[in-house]
Amino acid sequence: MEFEYRIKDLYYYKGRCDINLNTEVFLQQFGPLILIFVIFYFLIIRPQQKREKERKNMLESLREGDEVVTIGGIFGRILNIKDEVVTLEVGDKLKIKVMRSAIGSVIKKADSQEK
Repeated sequence: MEFEYRIKDLYYYKGRCDINLNTEVFLQQFGPLILIFVIFYFLIIRPQQKREKERKNMLESLREGDEVVTIGGIFGRILNIKDEVVTLEVGDKLKIKVMRSAIGSVIKKADSQEK
């Protein structure tokens, strides 16, 4: 008999109905987890997506004559771009070919007059 009253108390806690109790328990149990996910999204995931978008735009806007640095630290000037292969001039008559994704940053954009 005592067991039946305990079950009944779970469903009608302080006059609340079953639905409100379940919603409240759900928020108490999963609320902190949801809050942590929201914080991670705004502090980690969203900034990373923004950086990836900026990098993609930078790689798409590469032009001949731009001075760049590769992810390996090699400084050079872009001589030719074919699909994913970029030819860099890194010294006097010294050319290397690298993948477009190996470009780390653009130091100086080429002037439109030089082309």
